[in-house]
Amino acid sequence: MSNISSREIRLVSRPRGLPTAANFIQARVELPPLQEGQVLVRNLFMSVDPYMRGRMNEGKSHLPPFELGRPLAGGAVGEVIASRATAFQPGDAVTSNFGWREYFVATPDNLHPVSRKMQPLSVYLGALGVTGMTAWAGLNLVEVKAGDVIYISGAAGAVGNVAGQLAKLRGCRVIGSAGSMEKVRFLREECGFDIAFDYKTGPVLEQLNLELPGGIDVYFDNVGGEALEAALATLRVHGRIVACGGISSYNEERPRPGPSNLSNMITQRLTMKGLIVRDWLDRQAEFQREVGGYFQSGQLKNKETVVAGIDEAVGAFLGLFAGKNIGKMVVKLA
Repeated sequence: MSNISSREIRLVSRPRGLPTAANFIQARVELPPLQEGQVLVRNLFMSVDPYMRGRMNEGKSHLPPFELGRPLAGGAVGEVIASRATAFQPGDAVTSNFGWREYFVATPDNLHPVSRKMQPLSVYLGALGVTGMTAWAGLNLVEVKAGDVIYISGAAGAVGNVAGQLAKLRGCRVIGSAGSMEKVRFLREECGFDIAFDYKTGPVLEQLNLELPGGIDVYFDNVGGEALEAALATLRVHGRIVACGGISSYNEERPRPGPSNLSNMITQRLTMKGLIVRDWLDRQAEFQREVGGYFQSGQLKNKETVVAGIDEAVGAFLGLFAGKNIGKMVVKLA
């Protein structure tokens, strides 16, 4: 077959504070002919996620920084177009970490087959993908159980809404905060949260105390900052914190001072555990069985905000920090 021309998004400068479109460039490349043992994939959907902001900085983290002048990486689900590897055939659906591009060539060890029975296929980037597994792993990390009262910040985001739905399925009382009344309605009416509030309408601590004067057992932290400090003030004795993310500080140029009430960790005998989902990859089959079953039965919803075309990928990523997504933000490429 003739060579394939593919567009891709590259990082050309490291952002200072909030990224802008000037930090990225779109390039067109010609893919080389397939060699023995290789697979050609057309991406159907790609993921944009807040964690990617950290990889745009220099310096060590739990993931290596993105290289300047090279295509960005991230979750994607695609279709095999051609294959010179016995493991895959044209038409197979696969997930990969080769997002931010329309086509790519890879070896089978960099691809994961997925079933077309699950629709839309973008669900493998959301509820049945890394974000859904992050929510599931976070609940297991601190042993969330029936009867727990759990507060989730950033609850209308990709991880937060799934964490809340799974907590409800475990028999928990769930409260979530989000950044608009539209998102609050989504949490209450579609995700089944017991309580949801708009953190922009008043101090988080005041709203937590109003809604749950008896306190909370678990805090699932996607935000940090004010939400973390409010949770520290309302957690009951032996409460647990899942430290999943801190989107409120991702674009700050200087580290933010820690919570003023961190001493509550001592007085309330709290437990706080950090969460990196790749530590849980050995339990991926267990996650897929449990959460896939919930999705197939209709007990778990996969909410998406979809933008179309690689031309809109940078805008979709920047939109995460302006709160433009409800649920998982995905870019439809084909």
